[in-house]
Amino acid sequence: MKEEYSNNARRWYDQDPVLSQAVETLENTDDETQIRVSLNLIKIIIEHNIEDEKFSAIEDIISAVGSGIGDERKGRWYDIDTTVRTAMNMLQNCPAATQHIIAKEMAKLVVETIKKDDAD
Repeated sequence: MKEEYSNNARRWYDQDPVLSQAVETLENTDDETQIRVSLNLIKIIIEHNIEDEKFSAIEDIISAVGSGIGDERKGRWYDIDTTVRTAMNMLQNCPAATQHIIAKEMAKLVVETIKKDDAD
């Protein structure tokens, strides 16, 4: 049976099938890969938000990075590492259209990182 994606998704990233698959793949990689992909993801999110004029000052970037860090939710797989948590929180706070664009780049980045690790 094909999985249905709707507004009733259990996790915020399950509303977009591309984003859901990219996050699931990232979740199943080793810690080092998660951190490397997350650092690149933060860079991509910042670049997209600058292009979309969502970030007009450094304070906007700092605010986006800080969002969600104060919450005490530690049950999510990405809360274990600060870098991964920051990337995921920034991604979660992007508009849905931006999330979808970034999800495609994220999926490509995850696959490239895994292939590179396998070749080494």
